[in-house]
Amino acid sequence: MLSTRFFSILCTAIFVTAVAAAAPASLFDGRTLDGWEGDAKWWRVQDGALTGGSTTEKIPRNFFLATTRSFQNFDLRLQLKLTGDPKTGMINSGVQIRSLRVPADTEMSGYQVDAGDKWWGKLYDESRRNKVIAEPLDAVAADAAVKKGGWNEYRIRTEGPRIRAWINGVPTVDYTETDPAIALDGKIALQIHSGGFALVQVKDVTLEELPPTPGAPTWDKVGHPKPRDPNAKKKKAPPAPVPAPTQK
Repeated sequence: MLSTRFFSILCTAIFVTAVAAAAPASLFDGRTLDGWEGDAKWWRVQDGALTGGSTTEKIPRNFFLATTRSFQNFDLRLQLKLTGDPKTGMINSGVQIRSLRVPADTEMSGYQVDAGDKWWGKLYDESRRNKVIAEPLDAVAADAAVKKGGWNEYRIRTEGPRIRAWINGVPTVDYTETDPAIALDGKIALQIHSGGFALVQVKDVTLEELPPTPGAPTWDKVGHPKPRDPNAKKKKAPPAPVPAPTQK
């Protein structure tokens, strides 16, 4: 009888511990920048959302609002809204993961799940390999899922070398890192890209931490970002559509 009762209590304790460990935690209190750091000229809390950019002046450089702590494996969910006038320049944003700031620069180095026309759902390696490393699984479906100018749910799940992402429930990325020199930990950050008059707003940010990967490469092991090469390749706005020929 005692052993049966003990087993029951043990099972209950294990269950409660598992539920507590799996409970997502909020990374944004809806009022302040507690737990985040970034340039106060370009980042603030507005209308209950983390807000970056400006509607009155062009964004001169990429600016990031980053968490003050690092994460490795996790399931991140947030609501993101990107607005702006493409006639004034590039309107682009993204969610950085497993990233660190570049010394003496406004840039961050690491993975970015992109946001913006012709960029929705791509996985870009910001200020490191400086290229798209994973195209959307189905670009047409991903683009159709986006609510242009409205709120979009981003979900990003990292487990060891594997990164998966969804926009409004539609799978966009399923990428497995093969380079052992790429860190699998780092900060989470939000980007407002250089270009035109643009605003990115983010709210309902929750994160469920997952068990760490034993022996995974970290920034401390592989080396922190180095100062940015001024000639490094930069992300560019998509080409303007060619107007249709006029009919005589």
